[in-house]
Amino acid sequence: MNGFFFSASIIAFAVGLIHTVLGEMLIFRKMRRNSFIPTNGGSVLRESNVRILWASWHALTVFGWGLALLLLWLARHSNHDGTYLLLVHIVAVSMLAGSALIFIGTKGKHPGWAGLLIVAILSWMGD
Repeated sequence: MNGFFFSASIIAFAVGLIHTVLGEMLIFRKMRRNSFIPTNGGSVLRESNVRILWASWHALTVFGWGLALLLLWLARHSNHDGTYLLLVHIVAVSMLAGSALIFIGTKGKHPGWAGLLIVAILSWMGD
């Protein structure tokens, strides 16, 4: 088993879990009105905006978990053919781009950029 990919998989899953749990606790809990899906955007966001923000927030977690599962698959297989390498590079570049967006968007204050950067680096190291 490739330890770099396995570690990257665990970190990607953890980043997604932290993302979804803290988002619910720190953001969406305050936007709920006795319903599962938050709808209260105050004077800034309409209900439809809050709903898509919530759905997009959690979709991002699901996508991250999908990449974590792909990394786990890569960790268990060692066939370094063209498709394998393409998948490795897709994951690494996606995580690096996500890391850069979070870093730039939050001026480095949100720790998510570091988690995604570590996943990107581990992915390249596993190659």
